[in-house]
Amino acid sequence: MPKPKSSVPWTRQHRLMALNLYHKLPFGRLHHRNPVIVEVAAKMGRTPSSLAMKLTNFASLDPVLAARGIGGLDGASKGDREQWQEFRENLDELAPESEGLLEQLLNAPEGAEIDCTSSPRGVVIRPDRFLVRPNGPTEGTASVKVRRGQCFFRQAVLTAYGGRCGVTGLAIPELLVASHIHPWALFPEDRIDPQNGLCLSRLHDGAFDQGLITFDADLRMLMSGRLKESEPKETVERFFEAYVGLPLRSPEKIGEPSRAFLEWHRSEVFAG
Repeated sequence: MPKPKSSVPWTRQHRLMALNLYHKLPFGRLHHRNPVIVEVAAKMGRTPSSLAMKLTNFASLDPVLAARGIGGLDGASKGDREQWQEFRENLDELAPESEGLLEQLLNAPEGAEIDCTSSPRGVVIRPDRFLVRPNGPTEGTASVKVRRGQCFFRQAVLTAYGGRCGVTGLAIPELLVASHIHPWALFPEDRIDPQNGLCLSRLHDGAFDQGLITFDADLRMLMSGRLKESEPKETVERFFEAYVGLPLRSPEKIGEPSRAFLEWHRSEVFAG
């Protein structure tokens, strides 16, 4: 393999792949020793330091980090800023495109999920068994674009919550769901926006989807009266009532949930 170079030009494709990784990697892992960064950089033909620097440049443009007084390197170029803005404004097109570019770079087979978060050894390529296919007359069979968008959304949301359920702290990937606040069928423009996602256990995802729980303007959990009336009461107390009034796990980076989306959920879905 040719020796990586720090002078490899930053093409649009490389920036898109870097933006994809930025959304999937925790802020504390945007460094040149991260095995994911080492592996992807080598495939790009550049040094790990070059890719890590680009990721921290993107971090300086993240409004969620800025609001918390956290920032990356203050060296984002005009091209970085333009690509960041374009990516955020066209997630439905560019997130799947960036996922496809990573698939090609890593020689991932069709139908695979590129997992950048769960293994300390680097990228894991596996069947996308965690993804829930959307229902609907035109989407009974998910297209390549839909699958890639879902892969991006799931990993970006789970990363924002540190790989833990935002309610309980559960950290078993097989039991976690990237839950949509605005439902898939009703809001196609928000389908893969990480700010439309919550990382929840399968139990709490089901309760949220059915309007049995929601979150207030301060991200504290609310419980429907329907749950309070359910039996057995000790089960409801253990899995739901114990978390009422407690704040949602604080998301990192661009995945902080939209307050406007949650307000919609409270008014239109929550059973009260």
